[in-house]
Amino acid sequence: MQRQEDIWLALMIGNSRLHWAKFRGETLEHAWDTEHLPAVDSNAPLEALSGIETERDRPIPLYLASVVPQQTALWQTYPELHLITLDQLPLQGLYPTLGIDRALALLGAAKVWGLPTLVLDAGTAFTFTGIDSNSQLVGGAILPGLKLQLQSLSQRTANLPAIELPQILPPRWGLNTPTAIQSGVIYTLLAGVRDFIQTWLQQLPESQILLTGGDRTLLLTYLQTQSPDIANRINTDPNLVFGEFAQSFSSSRSLIRIENCTIDFLLNINLKFFTADGRA
Repeated sequence: MQRQEDIWLALMIGNSRLHWAKFRGETLEHAWDTEHLPAVDSNAPLEALSGIETERDRPIPLYLASVVPQQTALWQTYPELHLITLDQLPLQGLYPTLGIDRALALLGAAKVWGLPTLVLDAGTAFTFTGIDSNSQLVGGAILPGLKLQLQSLSQRTANLPAIELPQILPPRWGLNTPTAIQSGVIYTLLAGVRDFIQTWLQQLPESQILLTGGDRTLLLTYLQTQSPDIANRINTDPNLVFGEFAQSFSSSRSLIRIENCTIDFLLNINLKFFTADGRA
């Protein structure tokens, strides 16, 4: 039977949103997203946790990884904070500025789907990140995500409108401005996705291809229409980053158990020593 002490939270702070997961032990029960916390409100972290049912009578352990330092700083005084950093992760060949969300997604993909693997993250930034069968980082690429490209056109030009992503693949040759924008952004991204996947599979034909991120469903829909052969090679998983969170929780619990056993052992040794010496 799971105890209250086995309940904990994972928080991945992304570029645009907070990605949460509630665990019992190593089992993910529920995942959800919320907006970034107000940077000027020191009570915001506790308020964010107040609405989460944890079945605990004391602060819940929080395992946190982040790509937004200002948001990370809001949690520094939380008493049960466990910060996950890049140097803790069992990957080879990482460079210091690699986004920890990308590294965690790789580990999650490897744990569930196996190696080698290429992860496509369709978030605020669209990223390609790959590792080989030895957990060695092969490398990757970063470009603006679908929504960020649309936002940049509306915000940085005089007359181009703000538009939404369509639910189905738009016509390639737009006959109005919104459709032309959709076509330009979507078809060029699809061409890049297709090229990166094909090149990757030429190098590592046995590789898994994983798609995650907030725009994953739309992107896969577009690919199924335009490039079904590529789409059929892709698996989607919205919770890739949380696999290594569970490993971090398990490792920390094991360390606590070892420390407790060591303390008990030393106490027993001292007790026997004092008893044998006649002073207790």
